[in-house]
Amino acid sequence: MVSTVYAITLVVMALIAAVFCFVLVNSKKVETDYSTVTKKWYGIRGKWFFFLLTLGVIITYLSLSPFPIPDQKKGYQENEYQVVKVDSYQWYWTMTPNTVEAGKPVTFLVTSGDVNHGFGIYDENLELLGQTQAMPGYTNKLIHTFDKPGKYKILCLEYCGVAHHAMITELTVK
Repeated sequence: MVSTVYAITLVVMALIAAVFCFVLVNSKKVETDYSTVTKKWYGIRGKWFFFLLTLGVIITYLSLSPFPIPDQKKGYQENEYQVVKVDSYQWYWTMTPNTVEAGKPVTFLVTSGDVNHGFGIYDENLELLGQTQAMPGYTNKLIHTFDKPGKYKILCLEYCGVAHHAMITELTVK
């Protein structure tokens, strides 16, 4: 089977190469005077560049301004935060502490000891409340305020190996 696929691939590649060679050999150099077009477009080129740059900035602003990223400071004082250190490994989480208070902002400091993981916080209805990446050698910060007490699930959102589906832990909010 592999040798058949290999042979078909070689034949198709040879045909494509033959078409390119045929076009190259049979093409003729056309003498055309482009000086009038060149002169005109050199004058327009600078204006066109600034028009496209301005358009790009406007489109970027309009598309990213309503982006649903919560403000990561929100006027909280540093001592108002509860800090949870989260380390991820194949295929488990360690959180210190694993209990927080409702109504107070929680700063999750998320990192990984091996491969990339996706850190997702889910409520009891399995609705995603917040997420960030867990990356080796880098600590991401996620700030979230839990409105009500309960058990919240932490799931991995990025495939990290054979036991990825079992990479679940719980956070208790009192």
